[in-house]
Amino acid sequence: MSNNMKNIEFEKPSYSEWQDAAIKALKGKPFESLLTKTSEGITLDPLYTQESLVAKLGDELDKQVATIRSLQDSQVFRVAQQVYADTSGAFFAQLDDSLARGNEIVTVDSHVSFEWTEEIVAQLATYFSEYSFKITVKSAKDPLLAVFDKIAADKREAVKGFIVSQSPIVLADFPNVRTYSANTVIYHNEGANAVQELAYALATAAKYAEQGESFEAFAKKFYVSFAVDTQFFTEIAKLRAFKVLWKAFSSAYGIEKNVKIPTVAETSLRSFSKLDVYVNLLRAANEALSGLIGGADVFTVHPHDALTKPTEQSVRIARNVSLVLKEETNVLKITDPAGGSYFIESLTADFVKEAWALFLEIEAAGGIDAYTASGKLAEELEKSYQARIKAAQTRKQSLIGTNIYANPADVFDPETNPLFAEIKRIAIPFEQLRADMTAANVKTGILALGSLKSSKPRADFVSGFLNTVGLVPQKSEPVTTAEEALAWLHATEAKYVVIAANDDNTKELVPAILAGKPANVIVDVAGKFKDEEEAWLVNGLNGFIFAGQNIIEKLNSVFVSMKEVQR
Repeated sequence: MSNNMKNIEFEKPSYSEWQDAAIKALKGKPFESLLTKTSEGITLDPLYTQESLVAKLGDELDKQVATIRSLQDSQVFRVAQQVYADTSGAFFAQLDDSLARGNEIVTVDSHVSFEWTEEIVAQLATYFSEYSFKITVKSAKDPLLAVFDKIAADKREAVKGFIVSQSPIVLADFPNVRTYSANTVIYHNEGANAVQELAYALATAAKYAEQGESFEAFAKKFYVSFAVDTQFFTEIAKLRAFKVLWKAFSSAYGIEKNVKIPTVAETSLRSFSKLDVYVNLLRAANEALSGLIGGADVFTVHPHDALTKPTEQSVRIARNVSLVLKEETNVLKITDPAGGSYFIESLTADFVKEAWALFLEIEAAGGIDAYTASGKLAEELEKSYQARIKAAQTRKQSLIGTNIYANPADVFDPETNPLFAEIKRIAIPFEQLRADMTAANVKTGILALGSLKSSKPRADFVSGFLNTVGLVPQKSEPVTTAEEALAWLHATEAKYVVIAANDDNTKELVPAILAGKPANVIVDVAGKFKDEEEAWLVNGLNGFIFAGQNIIEKLNSVFVSMKEVQR
């Protein structure tokens, strides 16, 4: 028997056979319903195969893989955990603790609540002489930059780090401090998609390369910075695509040898929410794994409560996310762990193609500064942001704990950490409307018609819909007559009620309910009823709640109507 088992081979089905099986399983839906359009405008197939990848890329596949691997640094995913402290004493205590517990890059934002005195920057200079660093400054006059004056001349050549700023900082005698950055995080926080981030990075690089004495001199001071969002495969492909684009970019300047450029990355905060904040920890872990697999050289995991005020515990947890991924997954034992994945290689190639085309468009417009001055960049970012916001508000994109599976009892801090207050987070409209609803003490209800079994699906949907803005509706027992429904409506404290029932019960009972409902109670119906809509609206129905609806637009209109009723 064991010999027979060794000889068994499993037949490999063809793509067409799989497609036939998929069409059958769809039960009448078109096969095209399995295709997915990304925010970058790229269509994702439901299945990727070796044959489809080779057919798409041909000889370019080997070149793509080889380029990515040749540009991978030997030191990957160095932990850069930012320190948050209210006093200089706490700052250095936490910095010492983080370095003793796995932090590898001294990470500091100059925007702190204490003053960068001469004594403090002198103390910080001792760390810069020993550890690599990443600092964020506001301008060339930022007081934190005085730290470099405190480093002894004979130690300056050995100092390594990155300076994040609006424009390059000129430092004499620090050849290994990179001060020229294609900081795409600022575009990411405005709503940019992966293709836009990649193109803007190249356009920024082109600007600095033209200003430099030579390409080699420019490249030695340059690095790229990305925020890594929750779209797991997209973000892996984005980081890999930059290496391919960088190779093409340097080749355009006549550089054929491999010039490695550090990729400094961080978890995205635009998908963070103040609601159900521990979900942010899960988001950050997902993003960090993308960064690890994608080949980020330096990585910062933001604490789950970064939007308000991080604690020592949340900072420690964030640091340990990086360390667990780095030390326990064994991913770093593999060069380019995503290499060879049919899907990721295909998506990487798509990003390379689209980003290069956009880069050329920007260059044709006069470069990144001219493109920005024309308003085109802001226009494109706003377009991407609005698409992202709409996807969240219609639940095409899930934001767990915020637009779906929300905890209505969750209490959050309305104040935002000044470091991150300007980020266009997709959760902000939900947070704002929840705060308004809570302050107004809005009373809502669900009127269930028919049996529990028939009314529960829509009642549960409505409950989840209202929970997103902190509303906990009072639920009626299932009623079967218009008289029972009206009795409940007249007895309830709720001023906004949604009728939840199957189609038949809704059509049968709603006309009588509308005829006898209290004048100060706003009534909506769960579901879509095109044939009855006009008549019901004329007879006093406020509107409808249904899947795919814009939650914020709908509940904002309800909130406005509620204020009118409660006057």
